[in-house]
Amino acid sequence: MNQTIFALSSGAGRAGIAVIRISGPQSGVTLEALAGRLPPPRLATLARLRDPGDGSPLDDALILWFPAPQSFTGEDVVELHVHGGTAVVAAVLDVLGRQNGLGMAEPGDFTRRAFLSGKLDLTGAEGLIDLIDAQTQAQRRQALRQSDGRLGRLYDGWRDRLIALLAHFEAAIDFPDEELPDRLEETVRTGILGIEKELTQHLDDKQ
Repeated sequence: MNQTIFALSSGAGRAGIAVIRISGPQSGVTLEALAGRLPPPRLATLARLRDPGDGSPLDDALILWFPAPQSFTGEDVVELHVHGGTAVVAAVLDVLGRQNGLGMAEPGDFTRRAFLSGKLDLTGAEGLIDLIDAQTQAQRRQALRQSDGRLGRLYDGWRDRLIALLAHFEAAIDFPDEELPDRLEETVRTGILGIEKELTQHLDDKQ
């Protein structure tokens, strides 16, 4: 997490625009080295990118600066929206690779950092991957529900209810002589069976 990573975040191949993402403590310094300045946070700004080594121009690009923690990964993040020609992308990636403290991101590195910083839970991370891979509208809708945290909230609700039921059952075991609610065991049993039914329906994709 101490290393600053970078990668092409848009699809590979010839395109009108390519997005290169940088994440980590050296992101702001790197953007200043390439563009000569930091733009206002979260405001797309046109800038001429130059090789910090010899000052040669790389491209005219839209640059975005996302200071931590208000970013996808929770770290300082930079996005370079450059022209999507193969030579342009290769030149920018080559320059980034020569900057001190920067390394090429491995597949999933940005999402991993978002998870470690608390920006995504495991269900959200899985939903994001499913959204990228979605080929049908049904897959897209399901992935969106998962990536926006809806599944995480559903699972947290089941967990909270199970903990409450466990607390009731432990009370009956630990304090048998105390005045506890009537039919406590039946209430716990009914609650567990209800959660089991919901889990079964969920795994059958009925919910």
